[in-house]
Amino acid sequence: MLVVILKDRIIPPQQVCQACLLADRDGRPRWRQGKLGCGRLVYNFDCCTETQSNAYECQMGFRLVDIE
Repeated sequence: MLVVILKDRIIPPQQVCQACLLADRDGRPRWRQGKLGCGRLVYNFDCCTETQSNAYECQMGFRLVDIE
């Protein structure tokens, strides 16, 4: 599940992506096969043998985190 991280809160991406021209037709980020199609990976939190969340930055400048 993707969430948008702001300074003081976590919000669902639909609140941000609804107005984005790069979002899909449902107003969600373009998330395909575990990768954000409308942004870039900025943090890869893989540590040792545990797989952790990845953080992305969308082209609009918002930070998104893939949480499970």
